[in-house]
Amino acid sequence: MDKDKVLDELKHIETSRAIKLPSAYKKFLSEEIQDKEVYEIKNKQGDSVYIFNYLDVVERNETYTIHDVEPDYFLIGQDGDLGYFICIKDSSDKIYSLDLGALGSLDMDEEAKDLYDLRA
Repeated sequence: MDKDKVLDELKHIETSRAIKLPSAYKKFLSEEIQDKEVYEIKNKQGDSVYIFNYLDVVERNETYTIHDVEPDYFLIGQDGDLGYFICIKDSSDKIYSLDLGALGSLDMDEEAKDLYDLRA
């Protein structure tokens, strides 16, 4: 898939959801993930984190009703019940995590400065 097509699709997501995605996140999706159905990285703890492609990311946010419970965050990946998020309030590239069952009741844990830093 062409990098520019992915960036166009991400722009459409931004427009339709009235959000601003961080630049490192868009770069990672457009250059590394593109339209791959499954994209897995190993984090520094050795755990597998599945990063959603642009085709799945909106559906995953809707499934877990992220906007209703954590309106400042956008779900970008998952490791079992542990969700990985970016903060769309400030368009920060920082990656956060939280158990998906604890959404809205606990603070997010900061995991990395961006997706590139999340990898081992």
